Amino acid sequence: MLSVEERKSIIALIKDQVVPAIGCTEPIAVALCVAKARELLGVVPESIDIQLSANILKNAMGVGIPGTGMIGLPIAVALGALIGRPELELEVLHDCNKAAVERGKQYIDEGRIHISLKEDAPDKLYIRVVCKADGHEAEAVISTHHTNFVYLRKDDDVLEQHEVSSSCENDDEHGVQLTLRKVYDFATTTDIEDLQFILEAKRMNEAAAADGLRENFGHELGKTMCSPLGKGIMGDSIFSKILSVTSCACDARMAGAMVPVMSNSGSGNQGICTTMPVVVFAEENHNTEEETARALIISNLTAIYIKQHLGALSALCGCVVASTGSSCGITYLMGGSYEQISFAVKNMIANLTGMICDGAKPSCALKLTTGVGTAVMSAMLAIQNRHVTSVEGIIDDDVDQSIRNLTEIGRRGMDETDRYVLDIMTHKTTKAQ
Repeated sequence: MLSVEERKSIIALIKDQVVPAIGCTEPIAVALCVAKARELLGVVPESIDIQLSANILKNAMGVGIPGTGMIGLPIAVALGALIGRPELELEVLHDCNKAAVERGKQYIDEGRIHISLKEDAPDKLYIRVVCKADGHEAEAVISTHHTNFVYLRKDDDVLEQHEVSSSCENDDEHGVQLTLRKVYDFATTTDIEDLQFILEAKRMNEAAAADGLRENFGHELGKTMCSPLGKGIMGDSIFSKILSVTSCACDARMAGAMVPVMSNSGSGNQGICTTMPVVVFAEENHNTEEETARALIISNLTAIYIKQHLGALSALCGCVVASTGSSCGITYLMGGSYEQISFAVKNMIANLTGMICDGAKPSCALKLTTGVGTAVMSAMLAIQNRHVTSVEGIIDDDVDQSIRNLTEIGRRGMDETDRYVLDIMTHKTTKAQ
């Protein structure tokens, strides 16, 4: 039985990891770091030098920046320096408008921004910014989490300094060590009044999905599945609605729509993927608001639990983690027990392990759809007590060990894959669009 203090710690953990974000979190985190350094400097920088870990660089190369109509880091950096509000954290570019974008373009053209790869970064999530002007300089460093400042300096005065630890060493964050059983017990036995806050994720991500359906964003995967062509092939089922709504939200976000989403573990796409499949299934299945809230807690907290062991960034696509959470939430909405939810996790790990992350970009909607489709199938099998067993692949009888097997592959086993992916991305020949 969970203690009162343990419940409070878990609620604090969820509220820390499930937060609003505008735009892809990697370039936005860079903009946040720039905005903080600019704030310390006190004036618009004459020059900005940025060093990034490979995973930050990879995830910031091909994604749209909200409100700009532009792709990639330079405009995010310029806007961070010109109009960024660091107190808003992942909504740092909230004040972006056409005039700011034009100023940002000019700032880029003046050659003030210098971005490089930090080969020996102490963590896969690492951002170092040095801003200079009028003979002064300010430095800001983010590491481990997208909003976690570990170093702040103005000239020779060090204002803040913390040891940089690996982002996968957080299983005791907020004083609680999670297991799948603990996730389930918390979600199903905590007073519903204490869980109502998670419904804001439903509202916010539903709005993003609606925006994705109204406009032509990215590859328009969500709209395509809603079209006569999509319905003619896939039908108008609960399954197709889950896929299309989730894709619509991702289409909007990856294209740079100026719309906030509720993120999970530092990723808006993970927030969409933990939320929208559960929300759509609950509506179609006529579950109550309380059941929906508890399912959303199961989904989001499962993803947080897995990410604690995997780390904020890795070679493994975040949809693997997030869709595992949504499969658990859907299984619960089907009337599933803890045992059946653990079956869903095993089915997910057996199927999706190894899906690579090759950066944030419009085609992430395709990967989310693959993950969510697998989530529904895994839940369908689990509710009938069908699951991948320990004689198959990396699955263990213990579901928590199965999760650790997944995270070790993503965290250590795929390191060389990560390096190859970045090398390919930075050396390929691309045609102008």
